[in-house]
Amino acid sequence: MSDLPTTVFVYGTLMPGERNAAVAGPAEAFTAQPATLRGYRLLHLSPEAYPAVIPGTPDECVHGFALTYTPTAWHAALPHFDELEGLDEVPPLYTRQAVSLQIAGSQPLFAWVYLYARQERLGQPGVNPVPSGDWRNVAGRSKPGSDQR
Repeated sequence: MSDLPTTVFVYGTLMPGERNAAVAGPAEAFTAQPATLRGYRLLHLSPEAYPAVIPGTPDECVHGFALTYTPTAWHAALPHFDELEGLDEVPPLYTRQAVSLQIAGSQPLFAWVYLYARQERLGQPGVNPVPSGDWRNVAGRSKPGSDQR
C-alpha cells in the first residue's frame, strides 16, 4: 500500500482558486504544483458546468495541478475527493486511475486522476472540447451546474 501515490491531479473545480478547491483540504495539507497530463482530452459538460477528462490522442494534454499529500493527510482527503467525484454512485460519475504527470523541470510524477466514466453522456448535447486543455479558459466555469457539484 505504501507504493500507492499520495498525489492527485486536479484539472477543474478542484484546482486552487476554483469553486470546489476546499474539498482538497486546508492549504497546509498538501503542496500544489502545476502539472500536465499527456494523452488525455479535456471536455466541458453543460448544463453540469464541470469538466471531464477522457483518454485522448498522444498530442492532446490537460493542464492542472498535482496536489501531493503526506500519507496521513491523503487518507483524510481521499474520501472527500471520492464523494465529490461520484465514485460510489451507480453508475459511477468518475473513476480514479493512476497516471504519470509531467512537472516542469522535474521527473514524471505518479498520481491519481479522476476520469469521466459515463460514456453515454459523451454522445449527448453539451459536451464541449476545451482545445487549450486548461479549464480555467472556460467562460462561466465558476457557477455550479445542474447537479450543484
